[in-house]
Amino acid sequence: MHQRRVTIASKVGLHARPAGLLATNAAAQPLPVTIAKVTDGTPGGSVDAASVLGLMTLGAEHGDEVELAAEGEGAEAVLDELVELLARDLDGEPTS
Repeated sequence: MHQRRVTIASKVGLHARPAGLLATNAAAQPLPVTIAKVTDGTPGGSVDAASVLGLMTLGAEHGDEVELAAEGEGAEAVLDELVELLARDLDGEPTS
């Protein structure tokens, strides 16, 4: 199992647009990806990163740390891509 931690950069946390963008990108990956909010250095219960509703139940706000996890061939590249996405202020970027 490969894991990466990242701090949520979006000003509204993982709500609405940022959750939708992460879910869309996670669903497009060849491997299932989970995400958990980290509290006091320990990840809590994980949810499917491709689920907007699951992402919103995490309650991850701006500045919170989350841990992404995936297993299988190419997992490191998948996680790197999703970490890069979460490290940006997705609400501050123009829509395409």
